[in-house]
Amino acid sequence: MRAAVEISMYPLTGDYRPPIQAFIDRLNTHPGLLVKTNALATQIWGPLDRVMSILTQEMTHSAAQAPQLVFVLKVLPGLAPPQPSPT
Repeated sequence: MRAAVEISMYPLTGDYRPPIQAFIDRLNTHPGLLVKTNALATQIWGPLDRVMSILTQEMTHSAAQAPQLVFVLKVLPGLAPPQPSPT
């Protein structure tokens, strides 16, 4: 089943941008996922089991680097990725 996950990461440190950018950069290295980022969250589309497995791996990595952080997730099963807008 395909799904979309919206995730926000909140490092509880003064210099919060580098850990967030590193997390997003690592998500973008996984083939087969569509990753889009805006000012509030990152959206990820792909097979639900693969998305959740990758998120587990990458959240674990982030927590080892910055142990005081919070992740907020919304999971939307069955949601197809956005279609490119016609030009």
